[in-house]
Amino acid sequence: MSKEKIQPMDPDEGVEPIRRQQLQIGWWALLLFVLLGLILEALHGFKSALYLDVQNETRRLMWTLAHAHGTLIALINIAFALALPFMPGLMGEARQWASRCLIAALLAMPAGFFLGGVFLHGGDPGLGVVLVPIGGVLLVIGLFLTARGTRS
Repeated sequence: MSKEKIQPMDPDEGVEPIRRQQLQIGWWALLLFVLLGLILEALHGFKSALYLDVQNETRRLMWTLAHAHGTLIALINIAFALALPFMPGLMGEARQWASRCLIAALLAMPAGFFLGGVFLHGGDPGLGVVLVPIGGVLLVIGLFLTARGTRS
C-alpha cells in the first residue's frame, strides 16, 4: 500500500462557488437542526402534551426523525464541500448534479418528516411525509455521484 499524501486537485472554475454554497447551506442547516433538537428536548423537559401525549407518539417520532436526518444530511453537505478538491473524477455536470441532489435531499427529507408530524391523521403521519422518499432518492443519487467521483 502506497503512503502517498492525497493532494487536492487543481481548482477549476466551477469548484469554489459550489464549495462555498455547500459550506454555507451545510453550516446553517446544521445550526437549524441542532436548534430543533434543543427545542424537542425542551418540549420533553417541560412535559409538553403536544409532544409527549400518547396520541402524539407519531408526531414525536416524525419530529425526532426530522432532527436526526437534517443533522446528518447537513454534515454530509459539509463533508461534500470539504472533499471536493480531492475528487478529480467529479467534474462538470456530475458535480453540479451531486451538489443539487444533496441540497434538495437536505430540504426534502427533514421537511417531509417534520410536516408529517405537524398534520397527523389519527396515528398516521400527514401528507408531507411523501417528501421523505423523494429526499431519500435524491440523497442516494447525490452520494452515488460523489462516490463515483472519488476515482481518479
